[in-house]
Amino acid sequence: MRFTSEQRFDDGVLEREFTLGEIPGVLWTPPSSSAPAPLILLGHPGGLRRMHPRLAARARHSAADGFASVTVELPGSGDRPRWPALEQARADLHRAMKAGEPVGDEIIDALVLPLVEKAVPEWRDTLDAVLALPEIGGPVGYSGGVISIGTRLAVVEPRISAAVLFAGSFVPRVMFEEARQVTVPLHVLLQWDDEGNDRQSALDLFDAFGSKEKTLNANMGGHAGVPESAGEAAARFFTRHLR
Repeated sequence: MRFTSEQRFDDGVLEREFTLGEIPGVLWTPPSSSAPAPLILLGHPGGLRRMHPRLAARARHSAADGFASVTVELPGSGDRPRWPALEQARADLHRAMKAGEPVGDEIIDALVLPLVEKAVPEWRDTLDAVLALPEIGGPVGYSGGVISIGTRLAVVEPRISAAVLFAGSFVPRVMFEEARQVTVPLHVLLQWDDEGNDRQSALDLFDAFGSKEKTLNANMGGHAGVPESAGEAAARFFTRHLR
């Protein structure tokens, strides 16, 4: 991990951009304390520079509760090398949605599964690097989308103790079987009128999760209309499970 820039905000939160190999990312740490901070992995759908304001706001909110946060750019997004197969899958998705056609399993699988296969090991490498820093400790939580990435991480990464998952992306059928293997406490956020999300698929996935403790926070509105109360509920969830 090589830090490339840093800035400290008025609230004392330190933001540091870094590269891990060729993967860009951002780490936020709360003001200094005597104990290493718990860590939240901030998932997002890609385009780190575009998403930065929202991610930074989430991270600074978490820092007020004593959490560090980290995010990395997804493969094929932002400044990372182009991924022609992924771009074709996105184009096929947009074409089907614009034409009002059903989005078939072939399109969903081509769009999501290769991304999961590549992104999850990168997230685990990021976790290795961040937890090696003296100011960061455990436990670890995952927060955000793509929900299939969060699902896979919750299955394969034993250092993740709890997860807040955003139901705002298409889910391959194979991920439902993986969801049954998830056992960590879950808090799932669903926007009821999300124009880019299959609501019934999201509800079926929630039902499939094997966690004994799982909560569905569903709110009216579209993808970008998440109410402030939903963020507060997620923050309380992490305070209960990562402190």
